[in-house]
Amino acid sequence: MKSVFAVSAVSVGAQKSIHLQAPQLSFGEMVNSINGHHNELAAKYGATSSPVVIDNFQNAQYSGPITVGTDGETVSVVYDTGSSNLWVPNKDCCNRFSPHSFYHHEKSATYTENGTIFNIRYGSGPVAGFYSKDRIQIGDVEVNDYTFAEVNDVSGLGKGYSIGKFDGICGMAWDSISVDGVQTPVQALVASGKLPEPVFGFYIGDNKAGELTLGGVNSAYYTGDFTYVPLKDKSYWEIAMDSMKLNDAVIDANTKSAIVDSGTSLMAGPTDVVSAIAKQLGATSILGKEYIIGCDKEFSITYTIGGQDYKLTNSEVNIADVPLCIMGMMGIDIPAPRGPLWILGDVFMRKYYTKFDVGQERIGFALVNKAAVVV
Repeated sequence: MKSVFAVSAVSVGAQKSIHLQAPQLSFGEMVNSINGHHNELAAKYGATSSPVVIDNFQNAQYSGPITVGTDGETVSVVYDTGSSNLWVPNKDCCNRFSPHSFYHHEKSATYTENGTIFNIRYGSGPVAGFYSKDRIQIGDVEVNDYTFAEVNDVSGLGKGYSIGKFDGICGMAWDSISVDGVQTPVQALVASGKLPEPVFGFYIGDNKAGELTLGGVNSAYYTGDFTYVPLKDKSYWEIAMDSMKLNDAVIDANTKSAIVDSGTSLMAGPTDVVSAIAKQLGATSILGKEYIIGCDKEFSITYTIGGQDYKLTNSEVNIADVPLCIMGMMGIDIPAPRGPLWILGDVFMRKYYTKFDVGQERIGFALVNKAAVVV
């Protein structure tokens, strides 16, 4: 099973690429991750959630390097298309035995104090600190005098943060959901003038390395042409959805929106729909959030978006731990006006290379080249 990605930055022509490596999770670690994701999604998208500590969800999200400060202190961040702020930890967030990497503004000659309070909430509490301004570098794109959050309270992430693989979050969504209205990382990258195009592409490897490409897409990782879908809303990367099918029969004709979220491991949708799918397939719920299913159970899930069918087979939906699999979707109820909606996380993105087109306000999907190898 795949999990957190350690990364290194390289150049691909004029584009800027961040390579993502895929360590493994045990079955138990993946179950814990899914439970944590449920609470994280509830906080992110405004669903009702009991105040359960987010535990180990970090281990199933993709992280990669970003450098901050004059000398380029490197921290590992989740590149998250479901949020819009950059936050990194400082040394006051954790004890001295913490495995995390920290930003030390006192070591940076390009640091400028801001001091405005930063505070967001997850399922179990805050992630809080204050804003600072300094040089950052994403891939090999340098941005000077960028305003980001220095975090000294990560209690909202629970004990999972103390053993997690990432240090902070780099939000890749739109400015309308930026906390306190600060410039988003994507806005800063585009404004730098250093991207060939105002575009970025995600290749998420299936039990192998992946890549985030800035300023374009990498044709080595997909086949055929892109099918484009206009954005429904410039907040999250939200698009209109026609329907969803189980085994080619419509099972959800009521949910009309989907969000493509690189910070989410599974697919998530209305609880009643996910429960109905699980019942038809004979899947068994564990801990009330995820489902276990026999790996030999054959089925297909199809999302119809813009009149185009995006089909995933059981082997593409499920996370295998033979003879049982974790079904790669969970139920979550997002209230109106944002919901109901489907969240298409890395289970979906493993099959469909995704082009996030900032300039033309659209998303493009193309079939992943399964033979691709990240160099």
